[in-house]
Amino acid sequence: MEKKLQEAAEHQPARRAVLVSIYPQGEEEDCLVSLAELARLLDTAGGQVAGMITQLRPSADSRFGIGSGKIQELSDTCKNTGAQMAVFDFELTPSQIRAIEDAMETEVSVIDRSILILDIFASRASSAEGRLQVELAQLKYTAPRLMGKGKALSRLGGGIGTRGPGESKLEIDRRRLKSRVLHLEEELRRVEKNRNTIRSARERSGVCKCAIVGYTNAGKSTLMNALTDAGIFAEDKLFATLDPTTRQFLLPQGTKILLTDTVGFIRNLPHHLIKAFKSTLDEAVWADILMIVCDVSDADCVKQIAVTEKLLEELGAAGKPTLFVFNKCDQVEDADKITEMQQIAGGSKGEFVFVSAKTGEGLDTLSEKLEQIAGLDKRRMRLLLPASAGDKLSELYGAGENVQVEYQENGIYVTLLGDKKLQGRFAAYEINPEV
Repeated sequence: MEKKLQEAAEHQPARRAVLVSIYPQGEEEDCLVSLAELARLLDTAGGQVAGMITQLRPSADSRFGIGSGKIQELSDTCKNTGAQMAVFDFELTPSQIRAIEDAMETEVSVIDRSILILDIFASRASSAEGRLQVELAQLKYTAPRLMGKGKALSRLGGGIGTRGPGESKLEIDRRRLKSRVLHLEEELRRVEKNRNTIRSARERSGVCKCAIVGYTNAGKSTLMNALTDAGIFAEDKLFATLDPTTRQFLLPQGTKILLTDTVGFIRNLPHHLIKAFKSTLDEAVWADILMIVCDVSDADCVKQIAVTEKLLEELGAAGKPTLFVFNKCDQVEDADKITEMQQIAGGSKGEFVFVSAKTGEGLDTLSEKLEQIAGLDKRRMRLLLPASAGDKLSELYGAGENVQVEYQENGIYVTLLGDKKLQGRFAAYEINPEV
């Protein structure tokens, strides 16, 4: 039944929507950039922009979000363009949604930026963990807003802002809502426990872990596919990737690292969404290296980097060795733009590389840079293991590089290239340590 509803929704004509935003004095340009991003979110969700309405005001109106005059303009615009939706670029309360819908002369559903992002996440989630995370976030945020008005539930089953766990779950009454949320949180704790077990195994292996992070649609999945043939779904739409994927990558000098593709960041990412996806976003926290990918062809590239760095700081993942990857350089014809980005990157960002994941340009340089960063804390080790410690060889083979073993009467001599973790674990067996 759920599959039929999804197929029916995919064949429905695109729902037309009017985008609405407010901005304080002096921030009109930022407002327009954010609205352009909202338009792309709407397109990703399968909608179509019918018009845009902005208003200069210091803060949202307590009743409508925008002024009463603009509400009339919104109603007229929806009526004249045949728009069935109004999408607000800021968070709305349940009472505001009800008041706006009541003020419309035609049947118009009202959602905000967070609901739209949740809808996209619902359509993208493929793993069991992803579906649990989406449902939990929807129940905590979307359900109270959808249940606020009688006609809201009649929209379930198809269309933007209504996808996800399905009609039966969003019709949970308030008495059952809390128990469902508790159940989902318990399920996610189990999933997170399994994920932590996998992470612990990776930690013991000593293999360097690199998380590919960055703004949504910067080309992270395309880059991952180009480097590892991971076969991850990649599309020129926002949030094409939701579930993390990890693959082994062999660097030029034979160093093995683990690359993990992660969900993209976006400005004004709802905090409840960050909390729901904590176990997924923690891939960046547990990584040894961060590869921050940004779209150099996007005029808003610098601000997108700032958004990414801010979210990484909120997650507790800041301060790690970082390689900034300026992707899609093949789409930039203006040489001055590349020069400008090089100055920005070189002046304050440290290690950086310009690539095109689509054409392969710069990927060899990227691999070399990654190897340099991954090898910063490695050095040649010489160990003497007693015969009774022979079982430790498997760990050395797994975590070390260029391992050479020589059996002698007084023990097992091992030379290898090891990182700080391996150096610490085998410090007691090391002879003549190199400085």
